Amino acid sequence: MAHALHDPVRHNAWATTHILEFCRGLDEQALSATVPGTYGTIIQTLRHIIYCEREDLDQLLGREPTDLWQSGSTAGLDVLSELAAQLSTDWEIFLAGDVDSERLLLPEEGTEPIPAGIVIAVVLYHGSDHRGQICTILSSLGHEPPDLTPWAYAFATGRIRA
Repeated sequence: MAHALHDPVRHNAWATTHILEFCRGLDEQALSATVPGTYGTIIQTLRHIIYCEREDLDQLLGREPTDLWQSGSTAGLDVLSELAAQLSTDWEIFLAGDVDSERLLLPEEGTEPIPAGIVIAVVLYHGSDHRGQICTILSSLGHEPPDLTPWAYAFATGRIRA
């Protein structure tokens, strides 16, 4: 029996990979574009999504944090794609284990421990929100952004059929 989090986590990984693939067709000017109300440029936002997810997943896996922020401003789409692929693999490792959403994790800031289930929810929301911001920037540039909805994921991966 599959874990209840498989589809939400796999959708998150698929959507990040899908937006990265779409962005490969953009020039440097487009990757450096932003609009008011978004996190930053497209490339900055992609880095932010992946780096934050890496930190949170390391915490969920009980691993020493990977400090991607040190080289953060230089990672291009190839490196980000590799990091996204590793995240996808590591999520499968996490879901193959005993997922205890009530397990308390020590926060980076503050004093109160955070339930693992909240960290998972934050990762999924965070990625979706920022991918939506990238789609807003793409639309402002005249590009038709990719469909990153769970329905698109379900059709693309064969989870449902037309």
